[in-house]
Amino acid sequence: MMNFEQRRRFLWVLLLIGLALITTVAKSTTYSGLSFTDLAQQSTAIARLRCLSSESKWQNGEIWTETRFEVIESNKGTLPRMLGVQMIGGLVGPLHSRVDGVPVFRTGEEVYLFLWVAPDGGYRVLGWQQGTFRIHRGDPDGAEQVTQDSAAASIFNPRTKQFRRVRNLPIAIFRLKLRKALRQEPIE
Repeated sequence: MMNFEQRRRFLWVLLLIGLALITTVAKSTTYSGLSFTDLAQQSTAIARLRCLSSESKWQNGEIWTETRFEVIESNKGTLPRMLGVQMIGGLVGPLHSRVDGVPVFRTGEEVYLFLWVAPDGGYRVLGWQQGTFRIHRGDPDGAEQVTQDSAAASIFNPRTKQFRRVRNLPIAIFRLKLRKALRQEPIE
């Protein structure tokens, strides 16, 4: 039978083993905050797109989803009329793989995407949620508005010492910000 001191040491050892297991098993996603200008400058292409379909499949031991888009308006770079964007994660049979920060698209929705070309030649979204801007109809007038996927997260910009979010921005103002960012002009 263990005395009090032995039980205490045993519990501490169990706690330390548990913490070690948690740190080796736990995985998280970290991405650096990109300003709107950084997104515009670092992207290979920027376009307004309409989602046509998504298909998930196994690739090199991971689930990847390719989403097919129709290009409605190209703002930077040269894009084909239809393109596929690949993102990690998806649903294959009963297995669902999800990575925090990776956008998921719905058929028929329209988005502005800030894209880059991966070494394999496929398109990816720069900054994941940060490079995804969903287009929706605003209330009450029904005018188009843009909301950045990362708008729900508080991303601190150390340069401006402010939290930045693009939420319910009228599309005309979004386009103006985009033109300024591409020309590297100051954005209010």
